[in-house]
Amino acid sequence: VVHNLHYGDTVLSGCAIIVRGQPRGGPPPERQINLSNIRAGNLARRAAATQPDAKDTPDEPWAFPAREFLRKKLIGKEVCFTIENKTPQGREYGMIYLGKDTNGENIAESLVAEGLATRREGMRANNPEQNRLSECEEQAKAAKKGMWSEGNGSHTIRDLKYTIENPRHFVDSHHQKPVNAIIEHVRDGSVVRALLLPDYYLVTVMLSGIKCPTFRREADGSETPEPFAAEAKFFTESRLLQRDVQIILESCHNQNILGTILHPNGNITELLLKEGFARCVDWSIAVYTRGAEKLRAAERFAKERRLRIWRDYVAPTANLDQKDKQFVAKVMQVLNADAIVVKLNSGDYKTIHLSSIRPPRLEGENTQDKNKKLRPLYDIPYMFEAREFLRKKLIGKKVNVTVDYIRPASPATETVPAFSERTCATVTIGGINIAEALVSKGLATVIRYRQDDDQRSSHYDELLAAEARAIKNGKGLHSKKEVPIHRVADISGDTQKAKQFLPFLQRAGRSEAVVEYVFSGSRLKLYLPKETCLITFLLAGIECPRGARNLPGLVQEGEPFSEEATLFTKELVLQREVEVEVESMDKAGNFIGWLHIDGANLSVLLVEHALSKVHFTAERSSYYKSLLSAEEAAKQKKEKVWAHYEEQPVEEVMPVLEEKERSASYKPVFVTEITDDLHFYVQDVETGTQLEKLMENMRNDIASHPPVEGSYAPRRGEFCIAKFVDGEWYRARVEKVESPAKIHVFYIDYGNREVLPSTRLGTLSPAFSTRVLPAQATEYAFAFIQVPQDDDARTDAVDSVVRDIQNTQCLLNVEHLSAGCPHVTLQFADSKGDVGLGLVKEGLVMVEVRKEKQFQKVITEYLNAQESAKSARLNLWRYGDFRADDADEFGYSR
Repeated sequence: VVHNLHYGDTVLSGCAIIVRGQPRGGPPPERQINLSNIRAGNLARRAAATQPDAKDTPDEPWAFPAREFLRKKLIGKEVCFTIENKTPQGREYGMIYLGKDTNGENIAESLVAEGLATRREGMRANNPEQNRLSECEEQAKAAKKGMWSEGNGSHTIRDLKYTIENPRHFVDSHHQKPVNAIIEHVRDGSVVRALLLPDYYLVTVMLSGIKCPTFRREADGSETPEPFAAEAKFFTESRLLQRDVQIILESCHNQNILGTILHPNGNITELLLKEGFARCVDWSIAVYTRGAEKLRAAERFAKERRLRIWRDYVAPTANLDQKDKQFVAKVMQVLNADAIVVKLNSGDYKTIHLSSIRPPRLEGENTQDKNKKLRPLYDIPYMFEAREFLRKKLIGKKVNVTVDYIRPASPATETVPAFSERTCATVTIGGINIAEALVSKGLATVIRYRQDDDQRSSHYDELLAAEARAIKNGKGLHSKKEVPIHRVADISGDTQKAKQFLPFLQRAGRSEAVVEYVFSGSRLKLYLPKETCLITFLLAGIECPRGARNLPGLVQEGEPFSEEATLFTKELVLQREVEVEVESMDKAGNFIGWLHIDGANLSVLLVEHALSKVHFTAERSSYYKSLLSAEEAAKQKKEKVWAHYEEQPVEEVMPVLEEKERSASYKPVFVTEITDDLHFYVQDVETGTQLEKLMENMRNDIASHPPVEGSYAPRRGEFCIAKFVDGEWYRARVEKVESPAKIHVFYIDYGNREVLPSTRLGTLSPAFSTRVLPAQATEYAFAFIQVPQDDDARTDAVDSVVRDIQNTQCLLNVEHLSAGCPHVTLQFADSKGDVGLGLVKEGLVMVEVRKEKQFQKVITEYLNAQESAKSARLNLWRYGDFRADDADEFGYSR
């Protein structure tokens, strides 16, 4: 029978060949053909590991050249064969011809003619085949070919080496130069036995960077193939078995060598991946000298097409829209060493975690002092350096984000808080992968994954390589040096520390700071690098809408635009380097002052964007002018905090600077309250009757519908009614909600303040609102005098005024306006004596000199009174003129 169209697949020896048919939908069947009537030498065999006494058998002379002759002639070629007989064990003997039919070269004859095989003895049959073999053998003998040549043929016996003394050294000695080899056996798609030439090392070579499905050995010795194991094996076999190749030895793993096989038709490692016969493996991909990226790309190609082992593959970002997978965004905040907040084009904020890296952590048992709160940023070694690296590189910059995977939410553990779902991505800026930069500086480590875990960085190999470099160079976390320690003092809210620190900051002028946190539009937490401390900082000169606050048993809603103001400040300064000028501090230990970002004053910017109003305390500052002009412009636009702004009619008494005469039009007022800083509240006598009428109606109304106790929930800034000590109800405004038992109220018609439980408050009916009758108490301050800063001296002045004018009728003249409240002169109704001038005469206050022309006459009068108080050594002047040398220390200025 002539079997044609078979392919030489393996040459087992000089007279045994395996042939295979055409593949149809799977690896084709194999047949072993033994050449009839001839014999070639046996090839070397290694002793079986199971028989301790057995010895390795060497090659017989001329056996290897015979095998090589056939290998070069037949492998991968088309042949046909005839079967002449079959033994009971199923061995088949026959003839093999090169080509499609028996007219081709007869292989047995060629072997004998080359002197590489002999005719079998006892084959004396007189048939044409035998005769031809005889002729061939005679020719070979005559020509002294092969085994008929001189000598015993010992030079054809290979010195086979089955083991390598020092595989590591062996690999290194080849310096990744290609080594000639023959592939002798294919164990599975990615593992072969190779004969390295010219020294005849027989080695197992595993392809670097990949793994094919394998055949699992069962307990009974049988093998079970994993899916696609047979196909992968055939893929490699049909291309490489018994071919001449070159191998780059790249590394070693026990006695196995990791390498890449080069064949003129291509690189089997990349082909296997591309066809979906293999997957990349992390443990050896780094040694693949042609670049891991090549392999990952080939694997990606197969995954995207769901080839073979990837037939059920679902990409980690499969359910994301393309625009959510890759986008450009602006970095607003660095959360810690592996996460950032970015602002998308849509204006939304999104938290992005850097794929496959782990930020620095506390090692070993928590050596943290139990009484001290852990501050991860400063207490975990290298956390601060990592955060700073990211902050300096990224804040406010545009980055490219490529989402790699979404990590599902995880519950809390001892060390790690619960995490909501995380978006993990590769973030690059100017072509630099930020995660890789962090890792290479030793400021983060790389997460190790299960081999089949696809939830990882798309640049995982570069991260591993960066980590290896960092370890080798002892960078950051991998350094043997002392860990950098950050002793950061937190002064925020510590009044004692703040007090000691204040003069130092005031003297410093402008200090550098990093904004660590934004509580609201005008309240920030700053880190001062030079002083290594944290402070709470309030912006001076403005009133910013207050945010919502949660107090026990009470939720206080934020004022309108408080969130906008917070966001504005956040976008502008969060985690940026700024400069601050500290002017003062409040009683809670917060510093107050000016903050500059890129040369702009944040207080001014907030006012400019109608997110804050100017506060009268700005008057003394050099920024007052720019604040006022910013406010003017914002008012005109009537948006945000000025949306409901109505311009106040200017009072006639506004002094015009050109005016040479001081206008004096005194009107009768009733003084109801005097404050601790010598301001006072008055009611207009002319509208007094309206107030009385309103109060009467209101109280009648309350008597007939008494408020239900506790039904009223006070909110800051609201008008309400409050029950005063005298048991009567008055109109009031809520100034502060400390707790349900402590509500600070201001009586709007009298100017006094009180702290009450909410049970003594009620809703103000619209019939008695400030629309019906405006608040009757107006706040004023004395013109031309300076109130002493010394507490005792101020109390003396206040006591004197209270004694003289509280609850009496006086005459009032507005002298000049000022932020806060108008400044006026008051006269006693009966004697027409000037109350402020009286205080100067008593030596209870000092004169404030005004430069305007129209006031010169009054000021002279006041200064004369001050001189006479001085010479009489009254009150303030009892120790002489204290202002000469120590004025600054006492806080007085001339």
